[in-house]
Amino acid sequence: MLARGRGLVQGDDVKKHRFILIAVAASFLFHAPTGSAAASGWLDDYHRAQDEAKSSHKLLLLNFTGSDWCGWCIRLDQDVFSQSDFKDYASKNLVLLELDFPRPGGSRWQGQAAELKKQNLELARQYEVQGFPTLIVLDGNGQKLWRFEGYLLGADLIAQLEKLHKG
Repeated sequence: MLARGRGLVQGDDVKKHRFILIAVAASFLFHAPTGSAAASGWLDDYHRAQDEAKSSHKLLLLNFTGSDWCGWCIRLDQDVFSQSDFKDYASKNLVLLELDFPRPGGSRWQGQAAELKKQNLELARQYEVQGFPTLIVLDGNGQKLWRFEGYLLGADLIAQLEKLHKG
């Protein structure tokens, strides 16, 4: 047993402190912004994505989405963006940028930095986004090459991107 008078913690107190530490760590894990997009190669910083597209001579795919409330956005992510054929094509030909507009008050919205919200709103205004999902393709210089509003099958999206890539 450790001496309490010397400022040392007793066995039961160690267990309590350990439990509190684990609980705090778990809350950060479970409440951290999780984006399947971020985990699969999607960026969220427009300037970084634009610089990467320019330096790598790739097209920049902007995905305006409501990741936690828009049914078609969720389906596009599950049916297209998370599939291996799209991932393979994207890794060779695209820089991916997710511009997310999560549900106000939701955990993703609360986890989204103010600068990111501002950037996404400014880009939505610039590209006159009226609904979700909206896909926009830019070249390395920021020139808009293509726009699509709504859900698109993976094969159709890849075919369209391939046309743009070949010029």
